[in-house]
Amino acid sequence: MKRKTLTSWVALAFASVMLLAGCGGGNDEASGPDTSTEEDVTINFMHLWPQGSSPDHNRIVNQIISEFEADNPHITVELEVLENEQYKNKLQVISSSNQLPDVGMTWPAGFLEPYVNGKLFTPLDDILEDGLREQFVAGTVEAYEIDGQAYALPLELNIAPVFYNKAIFDEYGLEAPETYEEFIHVVDTLVENGVTPIALGNRDRWTGSLWYMYMAERIGGADALNSAIDRSGSFEDERLIDAAAHIQELIDRDAFIRGFNGLSDQEAKAEFMNGGAAMYLIGSWDLPNYTTNEEVPQEFRDGISFFKFPTIDGGEGDINSWVGGPGVGLFVAENSDVKEEAKQFVKYFIEEWGKYSVEDAGVIPGTQVNTDEVDLPDLFIDVLDELNHASDITLFADVQMSASVAETHLNMIQSLFGHEVTPEAFAEEHEKALSAED
Repeated sequence: MKRKTLTSWVALAFASVMLLAGCGGGNDEASGPDTSTEEDVTINFMHLWPQGSSPDHNRIVNQIISEFEADNPHITVELEVLENEQYKNKLQVISSSNQLPDVGMTWPAGFLEPYVNGKLFTPLDDILEDGLREQFVAGTVEAYEIDGQAYALPLELNIAPVFYNKAIFDEYGLEAPETYEEFIHVVDTLVENGVTPIALGNRDRWTGSLWYMYMAERIGGADALNSAIDRSGSFEDERLIDAAAHIQELIDRDAFIRGFNGLSDQEAKAEFMNGGAAMYLIGSWDLPNYTTNEEVPQEFRDGISFFKFPTIDGGEGDINSWVGGPGVGLFVAENSDVKEEAKQFVKYFIEEWGKYSVEDAGVIPGTQVNTDEVDLPDLFIDVLDELNHASDITLFADVQMSASVAETHLNMIQSLFGHEVTPEAFAEEHEKALSAED
């Protein structure tokens, strides 16, 4: 695989988030010619947006499917919907027996690689012709390319802000921190007053990885973690060890919710949304809960803001550098019996998702958004602005890594947060796993 970090294309990608015409169109093309005489076809589609945890996403998916089926009466789309971790686990299991759904969701880069190497996903370059490629934010499709071919098409772009409860901050005279020293003051003040500073569900492990990645970037700059992963550097870099030490210092300050290593992300999110914790670091995919999700009380939505992960004194990082990147994308299974119809559905879905996702779900799509033509809450516009002015994006570590190295990384994240390993041992285990693949 030809690996890339987002550094190489972030300037192009995020400079175009706020530009150009909105997505959409092409429905006449996507629906094709008269299908009244065509044979009935069923497309199996597996996604990870259940109604309970992702109601807006789920509703839009169902809406798009209904419209697609109306335009293509010979095609039926059958759904299987799983939570994030269940989805990842099932995808791994069914891929081993080559029983993937016709259409499913995948992450880019290292997550994608074994499925492509195993010839499980089919290239989608043919449906990028006729103008579809130009609808994407520059650089997003490339995150799903291996050896110059696109094996999935992106639905989302994300960065990971620290969301915070303004009422809790105001009660204790706190302001959004810009430096790590100010951040520690926020944590210590909340702890002294019996308030949980940070909601974290680290049973899912990638959630703790977000905290470590920011520590690594703020201490070591954009290249420290990326170079360790792409093997131009080492994970035993002192800056990466220092980042691990900073994590354990936060734990010693009681910064995170009690029992965080045994809580799921959904459980931690519930604590934040119930006012049980003051801060919550999560991807911008969660913006709907703080902007457009009408099932969440308006008073709560109005009381949420965010801040950038603070700079660390003496560190090489930039406060405008983010952890994030393209989120899930759609793939078509190589062995699908309805491959052409599945590709037709993916093309249709991508175009319609670009039209609906921003206003109806508060999701930043992989396709371009004209913010002058959409009515968005201020918080959403603020996040779009941050994307537009990002100096760098560090792609989620477990997504950059191969599946086996990612598993080592995630296990070590949980061990680090559980004080089961020293920062030095944490780095050493990563280096072993990465070196084994050299």
